[in-house]
Amino acid sequence: MADGPEAARAAAEAAARQSYGKLIAYLSARSRDVAAAEDALADAFAAALERWPRTGVPEKPEAWLLAVARRRRVDAVRRRLTGEAGREHLKLIAEEAEARMTDEDLPDERLRLVFACAHPAIDPAVRAPLILQTVLGFDAATIASAFLVSPATMGQRLVRAKTRIRETGIPFRVPKRSELGERLDAVLEAIYATFAEGWSDPAGTETRRRNLATEGIWLGRLVASLLPDEPEALGLLSLMLFAEARRVARRDAAGDYVPLADQDCALWDHALVDEAEALLGHAATKGVIGRYQIEAAVQSAHAARRRTGRTDWAALRVLYDALLSIAGSPVVAINRAVAIAEGEGPAAGLAALYVLGDDKRLDDYQPYWAARAGLLARLGQVQLATEAYERAIGLERDPAVRRFLQGKRAALRN
Repeated sequence: MADGPEAARAAAEAAARQSYGKLIAYLSARSRDVAAAEDALADAFAAALERWPRTGVPEKPEAWLLAVARRRRVDAVRRRLTGEAGREHLKLIAEEAEARMTDEDLPDERLRLVFACAHPAIDPAVRAPLILQTVLGFDAATIASAFLVSPATMGQRLVRAKTRIRETGIPFRVPKRSELGERLDAVLEAIYATFAEGWSDPAGTETRRRNLATEGIWLGRLVASLLPDEPEALGLLSLMLFAEARRVARRDAAGDYVPLADQDCALWDHALVDEAEALLGHAATKGVIGRYQIEAAVQSAHAARRRTGRTDWAALRVLYDALLSIAGSPVVAINRAVAIAEGEGPAAGLAALYVLGDDKRLDDYQPYWAARAGLLARLGQVQLATEAYERAIGLERDPAVRRFLQGKRAALRN
């Protein structure tokens, strides 16, 4: 046992980060009642925060939480269920509660839970959010922000999806290859969203985001190892590793933001870059090209600067053209416009941006305004550039990026 309230809080936080999805997956694997598993685990964490400061942190926090969650669930079922169906359910829960679990005995069912959440019976719009909540413990408000809907709407969708899993008896299993199809797309989307949420906190200072990039890479490795011939699974893992390799270079010694073009290549994790290149090369041998492979190829083109000393903007333009034909995303279109500006001049890049002018999704999208400001500045349109920088600064939440944009705006005034 570790002692003290500080140790107790730290242990509870670590368990939530590292074991939440593992515990939810195990608790719900047989009953398929994800919501009940979440309620029971929430009670277990509440009990830990109340008891561990007084009694000390158990040697195996995960096993302690599992035991308490299972007791809570048995109690809840006893209160709720009567009749023959209730007795059968109680028998199932009781069998689980009688087992003597240790950390070593607890199987990792997360991948099975992930695929259950991506089942065709689940609304496609809620599959990725459901995976983020059940496997990683994201709250509905955080997920709602990422998917641009209200917290109430997202909460209702998640409740309905969990009810659907329970009522239809969706199996917790990795599907056969013939069944993968769109379910793999949903799984990869959720994994990438997981990584991106952690990536958006480069300093690792926000508790709810800490280690999420690592968790996303872990999930990506798991899927890629299970499905070694799926090129998009390989492509996604490659993409995440390219990005993770640059983590240290994203901030300078003072904590200020450093854009990709200005990063010191020597600071990149070259082992991760080499692994990403190998994965991308292996994916290319499978004969099917998809979104994640092309996005990884974009990162590969940037990574080539460590050898050549320059960025091949013409190649990036071709890759963004291909990606735009597949994804059709305004985010891709903005990056394409930047590549055009580097290869053909700021006027051509700005023209490519103006094509997107009627897309209302860009009104509150910081990278659009930052890209527009930079191109206007290069064309000497100081007033318009200043206005665009001010819009970008107002939309940016990261203090380091905000300072970077403020510096760009100040340079215009000087």
